Amino acid sequence: MEAVYLAEKAGFETVVLDRKAHAPALSLCDEPVVLDPTVDPAAAMAVFEGCDAVIPACEELDLLRCLDGMLAGTDIPLLFDLESYGTSCSKNRSNEIMESVGVPLPGKWPECGFPAIVKPSSQSGSVGVAVAMDDADVERALEAIRRLGDEPVMQEFVHGKSVSIEVIGDGSTARSFVTTEVVLDTNYDCKMVRCNPDILSPEDDELLGRIGRDVAEAIGLGALMDVEAILTPKGLRVLEIDARIPSQTPAAIQAATGVNLLEELAFTALGRETGRVRTPGSAVYRHVVFKDGVLRACGEKEFGHVRSPRFVRGFFGADDAITDYEPGKDEWRATLITHGPTEAGVDVRCADTVSAILDACSSETFIDGSPEVV
Repeated sequence: MEAVYLAEKAGFETVVLDRKAHAPALSLCDEPVVLDPTVDPAAAMAVFEGCDAVIPACEELDLLRCLDGMLAGTDIPLLFDLESYGTSCSKNRSNEIMESVGVPLPGKWPECGFPAIVKPSSQSGSVGVAVAMDDADVERALEAIRRLGDEPVMQEFVHGKSVSIEVIGDGSTARSFVTTEVVLDTNYDCKMVRCNPDILSPEDDELLGRIGRDVAEAIGLGALMDVEAILTPKGLRVLEIDARIPSQTPAAIQAATGVNLLEELAFTALGRETGRVRTPGSAVYRHVVFKDGVLRACGEKEFGHVRSPRFVRGFFGADDAITDYEPGKDEWRATLITHGPTEAGVDVRCADTVSAILDACSSETFIDGSPEVV
Protein backbone atom coordinates (compact mmCIF):
# COMPACT_ATOMS: atom_id res chain seq x y z
CA MET A 1 0.00 0.00 0.00
CA GLU A 2 2.74 2.45 0.93
CA ALA A 3 4.68 1.68 -2.27
CA VAL A 4 1.62 2.60 -4.33
CA TYR A 5 1.18 5.74 -2.23
CA LEU A 6 4.79 6.80 -2.92
CA ALA A 7 4.40 6.02 -6.62
CA GLU A 8 1.26 8.14 -6.77
CA LYS A 9 3.12 11.02 -5.10
CA ALA A 10 5.94 10.67 -7.65
CA GLY A 11 3.49 10.77 -10.55
CA PHE A 12 4.14 7.16 -11.56
CA GLU A 13 1.44 4.90 -12.95
CA THR A 14 1.22 1.68 -10.96
CA VAL A 15 0.45 -1.93 -11.73
CA VAL A 16 0.07 -4.19 -8.69
CA LEU A 17 0.43 -7.96 -8.99
CA ASP A 18 -0.78 -10.07 -6.09
CA ARG A 19 -1.85 -13.69 -5.84
CA LYS A 20 -4.63 -12.70 -3.40
CA ALA A 21 -7.73 -11.20 -5.00
CA HIS A 22 -8.44 -9.08 -1.91
CA ALA A 23 -4.93 -7.73 -1.33
CA PRO A 24 -5.43 -4.12 -0.12
CA ALA A 25 -3.03 -2.51 -2.60
CA LEU A 26 -5.10 -3.73 -5.55
CA SER A 27 -7.78 -1.12 -4.87
CA LEU A 28 -5.21 1.70 -4.76
CA CYS A 29 -3.26 1.19 -7.97
CA ASP A 30 -3.98 2.16 -11.58
CA GLU A 31 -4.03 -1.43 -12.85
CA PRO A 32 -4.68 -4.40 -10.52
CA VAL A 33 -3.59 -7.88 -11.64
CA VAL A 34 -4.34 -11.03 -9.65
CA LEU A 35 -1.40 -13.24 -10.55
CA ASP A 36 1.33 -15.32 -8.92
CA PRO A 37 4.59 -15.01 -10.90
CA THR A 38 5.90 -18.22 -9.36
CA VAL A 39 2.94 -20.10 -10.88
CA ASP A 40 2.59 -18.25 -14.19
CA PRO A 41 5.90 -16.51 -14.99
CA ALA A 42 5.01 -16.02 -18.65
CA ALA A 43 1.89 -14.00 -17.78
CA ALA A 44 3.86 -12.01 -15.21
CA MET A 45 6.61 -11.29 -17.74
CA ALA A 46 4.02 -9.98 -20.18
CA VAL A 47 3.02 -7.44 -17.51
CA PHE A 48 6.61 -6.55 -16.61
CA GLU A 49 7.50 -5.86 -20.23
CA GLY A 50 5.15 -2.88 -20.14
CA CYS A 51 6.80 -1.43 -17.03
CA ASP A 52 9.78 0.86 -16.53
CA ALA A 53 10.74 -0.85 -13.27
CA VAL A 54 9.58 -3.59 -10.88
CA ILE A 55 9.72 -3.47 -7.09
CA PRO A 56 8.77 -6.36 -4.79
CA ALA A 57 6.98 -5.12 -1.66
CA CYS A 58 6.95 -8.47 0.11
CA GLU A 59 9.14 -10.97 1.94
CA GLU A 60 8.24 -14.27 0.21
CA LEU A 61 11.65 -15.69 -0.66
CA ASP A 62 10.36 -17.96 -3.43
CA LEU A 63 8.81 -14.97 -5.19
CA LEU A 64 11.90 -12.80 -4.68
CA ARG A 65 14.11 -15.48 -6.23
CA CYS A 66 11.63 -15.92 -9.07
CA LEU A 67 11.64 -12.19 -9.88
CA ASP A 68 15.42 -11.99 -9.65
CA GLY A 69 15.77 -14.84 -12.14
CA MET A 70 13.05 -13.57 -14.50
CA LEU A 71 14.41 -10.03 -14.82
CA ALA A 72 18.12 -10.86 -14.86
CA GLY A 73 19.52 -10.03 -18.27
CA THR A 74 16.55 -7.86 -19.25
CA ASP A 75 16.51 -4.07 -19.48
CA ILE A 76 13.76 -3.89 -16.84
CA PRO A 77 15.29 -2.81 -13.52
CA LEU A 78 14.38 -4.87 -10.45
CA LEU A 79 14.49 -2.38 -7.59
CA PHE A 80 15.73 -5.01 -5.19
CA ASP A 81 19.05 -6.65 -4.25
CA LEU A 82 18.51 -10.33 -3.48
CA GLU A 83 22.03 -10.90 -2.13
CA SER A 84 21.87 -7.96 0.27
CA TYR A 85 18.39 -9.03 1.33
CA GLY A 86 19.73 -12.50 2.13
CA THR A 87 22.39 -10.92 4.32
CA SER A 88 19.90 -8.71 6.14
CA CYS A 89 17.55 -11.67 6.70
CA SER A 90 20.12 -13.21 9.02
CA LYS A 91 20.62 -11.07 12.11
CA ASN A 92 23.67 -13.17 13.00
CA ARG A 93 25.30 -12.60 9.60
CA SER A 94 24.41 -8.91 9.43
CA ASN A 95 25.69 -8.40 12.99
CA GLU A 96 29.03 -9.93 11.96
CA ILE A 97 29.30 -7.48 9.06
CA MET A 98 28.29 -4.53 11.20
CA GLU A 99 30.87 -5.48 13.83
CA SER A 100 33.52 -5.62 11.12
CA VAL A 101 32.95 -1.97 10.18
CA GLY A 102 32.71 -0.72 13.77
CA VAL A 103 28.94 -0.29 14.13
CA PRO A 104 27.85 0.14 17.77
CA LEU A 105 25.65 -2.86 18.65
CA PRO A 106 23.90 -3.93 21.88
CA GLY A 107 26.13 -5.95 24.20
CA LYS A 108 26.27 -9.72 23.81
CA TRP A 109 24.67 -12.11 26.29
CA PRO A 110 25.57 -13.40 28.86
CA GLU A 111 28.16 -10.66 29.39
CA CYS A 112 25.42 -7.99 29.19
CA GLY A 113 23.37 -9.59 32.00
CA PHE A 114 19.61 -9.15 32.42
CA PRO A 115 17.27 -7.93 31.07
CA ALA A 116 18.19 -9.36 27.69
CA ILE A 117 16.51 -9.63 24.31
CA VAL A 118 16.19 -13.07 22.76
CA LYS A 119 15.09 -13.06 19.13
CA PRO A 120 15.20 -15.37 16.10
CA SER A 121 17.89 -14.60 13.54
CA SER A 122 15.74 -14.80 10.41
CA GLN A 123 12.20 -13.72 11.34
CA SER A 124 10.58 -10.41 10.45
CA GLY A 125 9.16 -7.76 12.75
CA SER A 126 8.48 -8.82 16.34
CA VAL A 127 7.93 -12.53 15.57
CA GLY A 128 9.56 -14.65 18.28
CA VAL A 129 11.10 -11.70 20.13
CA ALA A 130 11.12 -11.96 23.94
CA VAL A 131 12.50 -10.01 26.89
CA ALA A 132 14.32 -12.31 29.33
CA MET A 133 14.59 -11.32 33.00
CA ASP A 134 16.19 -14.56 34.20
CA ASP A 135 17.49 -17.94 33.04
CA ALA A 136 13.99 -19.44 32.94
CA ASP A 137 12.86 -16.70 30.54
CA VAL A 138 15.89 -17.41 28.36
CA GLU A 139 15.05 -21.10 28.12
CA ARG A 140 11.41 -20.39 27.25
CA ALA A 141 12.48 -17.94 24.55
CA LEU A 142 15.02 -20.38 23.12
CA GLU A 143 12.40 -23.13 22.97
CA ALA A 144 10.05 -20.81 21.04
CA ILE A 145 12.83 -20.05 18.55
CA ARG A 146 13.60 -23.77 18.17
CA ARG A 147 9.94 -24.31 17.28
CA LEU A 148 10.36 -21.70 14.54
CA GLY A 149 13.30 -23.69 13.21
CA ASP A 150 15.55 -20.67 13.63
CA GLU A 151 18.78 -19.66 15.38
CA PRO A 152 18.75 -17.30 18.37
CA VAL A 153 20.29 -13.86 18.75
CA MET A 154 20.80 -12.83 22.38
CA GLN A 155 21.69 -9.27 23.24
CA GLU A 156 21.54 -6.56 25.86
CA PHE A 157 18.09 -5.03 26.29
CA VAL A 158 18.53 -1.42 25.17
CA HIS A 159 15.99 1.31 25.76
CA GLY A 160 15.46 4.76 24.36
CA LYS A 161 14.17 6.46 21.23
CA SER A 162 13.71 4.07 18.29
CA VAL A 163 15.08 5.57 15.07
CA SER A 164 15.52 4.53 11.45
CA ILE A 165 17.39 5.75 8.39
CA GLU A 166 17.13 4.61 4.77
CA VAL A 167 20.08 4.05 2.46
CA ILE A 168 20.22 3.61 -1.32
CA GLY A 169 23.25 1.97 -2.90
CA ASP A 170 24.36 1.37 -6.48
CA GLY A 171 26.49 -1.67 -5.65
CA SER A 172 29.61 0.30 -4.71
CA THR A 173 28.66 3.65 -3.15
CA ALA A 174 25.67 4.54 -1.00
CA ARG A 175 23.61 7.56 0.11
CA SER A 176 21.87 7.92 3.46
CA PHE A 177 18.64 9.91 3.58
CA VAL A 178 16.39 11.10 6.43
CA THR A 179 16.19 9.97 10.06
CA THR A 180 12.75 9.10 11.44
CA GLU A 181 11.44 8.08 14.86
CA VAL A 182 9.48 4.81 15.06
CA VAL A 183 6.83 4.69 17.82
CA LEU A 184 5.52 1.29 18.95
CA ASP A 185 2.16 0.03 20.21
CA THR A 186 1.64 -2.39 23.10
CA ASN A 187 2.56 -5.33 20.83
CA TYR A 188 5.88 -3.74 19.80
CA ASP A 189 4.45 -3.08 16.34
CA CYS A 190 4.95 0.31 14.68
CA LYS A 191 1.90 2.52 15.22
CA MET A 192 3.46 5.85 14.24
CA VAL A 193 6.41 7.38 12.41
CA ARG A 194 7.57 10.89 13.24
CA CYS A 195 9.80 12.86 10.89
CA ASN A 196 11.23 16.24 11.83
CA PRO A 197 14.64 17.93 11.69
CA ASP A 198 15.62 17.26 15.31
CA ILE A 199 14.84 13.57 15.83
CA LEU A 200 18.54 13.27 16.77
CA SER A 201 21.27 15.74 17.62
CA PRO A 202 23.33 16.86 14.59
CA GLU A 203 26.19 14.65 15.81
CA ASP A 204 24.06 11.52 16.23
CA ASP A 205 22.24 12.18 12.96
CA GLU A 206 25.54 12.38 11.10
CA LEU A 207 26.74 9.21 12.85
CA LEU A 208 23.60 7.26 11.91
CA GLY A 209 23.93 8.38 8.30
CA ARG A 210 27.58 7.31 8.26
CA ILE A 211 26.67 3.94 9.79
CA GLY A 212 24.10 3.44 7.04
CA ARG A 213 26.59 4.22 4.29
CA ASP A 214 29.34 2.07 5.82
CA VAL A 215 27.08 -0.98 6.18
CA ALA A 216 25.55 -0.55 2.72
CA GLU A 217 28.95 -0.35 1.10
CA ALA A 218 30.23 -3.30 3.15
CA ILE A 219 27.46 -5.54 1.80
CA GLY A 220 27.58 -4.06 -1.72
CA LEU A 221 23.99 -2.82 -1.53
CA GLY A 222 22.44 -2.36 -4.96
CA ALA A 223 18.98 -1.13 -3.90
CA LEU A 224 17.32 0.20 -0.73
CA MET A 225 17.70 -0.77 2.91
CA ASP A 226 16.91 0.68 6.30
CA VAL A 227 18.95 0.74 9.49
CA GLU A 228 17.05 0.48 12.77
CA ALA A 229 18.67 1.75 15.96
CA ILE A 230 17.97 2.84 19.54
CA LEU A 231 19.30 6.09 20.98
CA THR A 232 20.32 4.86 24.44
CA PRO A 233 21.79 6.89 27.31
CA LYS A 234 25.15 5.51 26.14
CA GLY A 235 24.62 6.50 22.49
CA LEU A 236 23.27 4.84 19.37
CA ARG A 237 22.96 1.06 19.28
CA VAL A 238 22.00 -0.53 15.95
CA LEU A 239 19.42 -3.33 16.14
CA GLU A 240 19.20 -4.56 12.55
CA ILE A 241 19.20 -3.80 8.85
CA ASP A 242 16.54 -4.74 6.32
CA ALA A 243 17.36 -4.62 2.59
CA ARG A 244 13.89 -4.06 1.14
CA ILE A 245 11.50 -1.14 0.78
CA PRO A 246 10.34 -0.19 4.29
CA SER A 247 6.60 -0.20 4.78
CA GLN A 248 6.06 3.02 6.76
CA THR A 249 8.98 5.41 7.16
CA PRO A 250 9.22 6.53 3.49
CA ALA A 251 5.70 7.99 3.50
CA ALA A 252 6.54 10.11 6.56
CA ILE A 253 9.78 11.25 4.92
CA GLN A 254 7.98 12.20 1.71
CA ALA A 255 5.36 14.19 3.61
CA ALA A 256 7.90 16.04 5.77
CA THR A 257 10.71 16.71 3.31
CA GLY A 258 9.50 16.07 -0.24
CA VAL A 259 12.11 13.32 -0.63
CA ASN A 260 10.43 10.30 -2.22
CA LEU A 261 12.56 7.20 -1.63
CA LEU A 262 10.74 5.12 -4.24
CA GLU A 263 11.41 7.83 -6.81
CA GLU A 264 15.05 8.08 -5.69
CA LEU A 265 15.45 4.31 -5.94
CA ALA A 266 13.90 4.15 -9.42
CA PHE A 267 15.98 7.02 -10.73
CA THR A 268 19.16 5.52 -9.28
CA ALA A 269 18.45 2.24 -11.09
CA LEU A 270 17.85 4.17 -14.33
CA GLY A 271 21.09 6.14 -13.90
CA ARG A 272 19.33 9.45 -13.37
CA GLU A 273 18.87 12.02 -10.59
CA THR A 274 15.53 13.30 -9.32
CA GLY A 275 16.81 16.81 -8.69
CA ARG A 276 14.61 17.08 -5.61
CA VAL A 277 15.84 19.25 -2.74
CA ARG A 278 15.01 18.29 0.85
CA THR A 279 12.76 20.77 2.64
CA PRO A 280 12.91 21.22 6.46
CA GLY A 281 9.39 20.16 7.41
CA SER A 282 7.73 17.78 9.88
CA ALA A 283 5.23 14.95 9.52
CA VAL A 284 3.40 12.28 11.50
CA TYR A 285 2.28 8.99 9.95
CA ARG A 286 0.01 6.87 12.13
CA HIS A 287 -2.38 3.89 11.99
CA VAL A 288 -5.77 3.82 13.71
CA VAL A 289 -8.62 1.31 13.90
CA PHE A 290 -12.23 2.01 14.85
CA LYS A 291 -13.97 -1.01 16.34
CA ASP A 292 -16.60 -1.65 19.04
CA GLY A 293 -17.24 2.08 19.32
CA VAL A 294 -13.62 2.83 20.26
CA LEU A 295 -10.84 4.48 18.25
CA ARG A 296 -7.44 2.93 18.88
CA ALA A 297 -3.92 3.53 17.68
CA CYS A 298 -2.70 0.30 16.11
CA GLY A 299 0.35 -1.27 14.50
CA GLU A 300 0.75 -2.11 10.85
CA LYS A 301 -0.31 -5.74 11.37
CA GLU A 302 -3.74 -4.58 12.56
CA PHE A 303 -3.94 -1.96 9.84
CA GLY A 304 -3.19 -4.71 7.30
CA HIS A 305 -6.74 -6.01 7.81
CA VAL A 306 -8.04 -2.95 5.91
CA ARG A 307 -10.36 -3.93 3.04
CA SER A 308 -10.53 -2.21 -0.37
CA PRO A 309 -8.86 0.98 0.87
CA ARG A 310 -8.67 4.22 -1.08
CA PHE A 311 -6.63 7.41 -0.92
CA VAL A 312 -8.50 10.31 0.70
CA ARG A 313 -7.24 13.90 0.83
CA GLY A 314 -8.16 16.01 3.86
CA PHE A 315 -9.49 13.06 5.86
CA PHE A 316 -10.92 14.64 9.05
CA GLY A 317 -8.15 17.25 8.80
CA ALA A 318 -5.24 14.93 7.95
CA ASP A 319 -3.49 15.77 4.68
CA ASP A 320 -3.69 12.21 3.35
CA ALA A 321 -5.24 8.93 4.41
CA ILE A 322 -5.29 5.33 3.25
CA THR A 323 -8.61 4.05 4.57
CA ASP A 324 -11.70 1.91 4.17
CA TYR A 325 -13.82 4.34 6.23
CA GLU A 326 -17.43 4.95 5.25
CA PRO A 327 -19.92 7.04 7.29
CA GLY A 328 -21.79 4.80 9.72
CA LYS A 329 -19.42 1.86 9.28
CA ASP A 330 -18.89 0.10 12.62
CA GLU A 331 -15.34 -1.13 11.88
CA TRP A 332 -12.74 0.57 9.72
CA ARG A 333 -9.03 1.39 9.57
CA ALA A 334 -6.93 4.31 8.42
CA THR A 335 -3.37 5.44 7.98
CA LEU A 336 -3.26 9.18 8.63
CA ILE A 337 -0.48 11.37 7.20
CA THR A 338 -0.16 14.96 8.41
CA HIS A 339 2.62 17.42 7.66
CA GLY A 340 3.56 21.03 8.32
CA PRO A 341 6.46 23.39 8.95
CA THR A 342 6.84 22.56 12.67
CA GLU A 343 6.55 19.49 14.87
CA ALA A 344 4.32 21.29 17.38
CA GLY A 345 1.95 22.44 14.68
CA VAL A 346 1.67 18.94 13.23
CA ASP A 347 0.93 17.49 16.68
CA VAL A 348 -1.92 19.97 17.15
CA ARG A 349 -3.39 19.01 13.78
CA CYS A 350 -3.10 15.31 14.64
CA ALA A 351 -4.98 15.85 17.91
CA ASP A 352 -7.66 17.80 16.03
CA THR A 353 -8.03 14.92 13.55
CA VAL A 354 -8.58 12.43 16.37
CA SER A 355 -11.20 14.73 17.92
CA ALA A 356 -12.97 15.13 14.57
CA ILE A 357 -13.08 11.35 14.07
CA LEU A 358 -14.48 10.79 17.56
CA ASP A 359 -17.17 13.40 16.95
CA ALA A 360 -18.13 11.89 13.59
CA CYS A 361 -18.31 8.39 15.06
CA SER A 362 -20.13 9.46 18.24
CA SER A 363 -17.33 8.06 20.37
CA GLU A 364 -15.58 9.47 23.42
CA THR A 365 -12.68 7.03 23.64
CA PHE A 366 -9.27 7.07 21.95
CA ILE A 367 -6.79 4.46 23.24
CA ASP A 368 -3.15 5.04 22.39
CA GLY A 369 -1.16 2.26 24.05
CA SER A 370 2.61 1.91 24.39
CA PRO A 371 4.92 -1.02 25.18
CA GLU A 372 5.33 -2.05 28.80
CA VAL A 373 8.41 -0.43 30.27
CA VAL A 374 11.07 -2.93 31.38
